[in-house]
This record gives sequence, C-alpha cells and structure tokens, in this order.
Amino acid sequence: MSDEIRLSAVTLDCPDAVALAEFYAGITGGTLTHAGDGWACVLSPAGRINFQTVPGYTPPTWPDPTSSIMMHLDFMVVDREAAEARVLAAGAIKYDFQPNSEQCYVYADPAGHPFCLTTWEATASPTQLG
Repeated sequence: MSDEIRLSAVTLDCPDAVALAEFYAGITGGTLTHAGDGWACVLSPAGRINFQTVPGYTPPTWPDPTSSIMMHLDFMVVDREAAEARVLAAGAIKYDFQPNSEQCYVYADPAGHPFCLTTWEATASPTQLG
C-alpha cells in the first residue's frame, strides 16, 4: 500500500476536444495520443493535457471579477517574443490586460481558456532551470 498521490493530467472543458488538443499539441511540441468520442489527450514534454467536449461550453472572461476562470495553464519559455509568435500563429489571442508583463504574457486559447507564457524562474522546477 502507498499513499502516494501524483498528478496524472490536467483536463480542460471545451466546445471541441480534438480541435483544442491539436492547438496545444502544436504549441507545446506534444503528440495527440487520443482523439475521439468527445475526448482527446496530448502528451507534451511537460506532461499530459486532456480535453473533453462539453455541450454548451461557455469560455471564461478575462479580466472580469464576476467570471470565474477556475484555473489557467502556465508555460515556461526562454524567449517570450518567439513563443508569442508561435502561439498567435496557432490561433491564440493576446489579452489587452497584462498584469505581470515584466515576466509573463496572458493569452486565450481558441476555446477561451487563459494561459501564460512566462520566463519567471521562481515558477520553474530545478530541472527546467538546468
């Protein structure tokens, strides 16, 4: 017996699981490992991200104190400008409101989920820092 608890994946609700999985596979260099039946999985270099199709999905609003975001994803990058070009070309939208622009930029994925590209070393694990 073991009481170990290990994060397996993060799952995002969205209007089209396969389309959003393809977006994240493209921006992370990950692999789409399952696609179909309202469910999709991406295995990225940093771990697994799952996606589930939810009928009537409503995206969060940023920034809006009356709209709960629930969570967002943070991605470590070396060059924010180069990473920004990559995510914008894949279909992300950069928000006008940038509360931490010295260290991260905030975007919306094609389903409206906020995510950040950050260079803030305090958020990195020791293996990410080299």
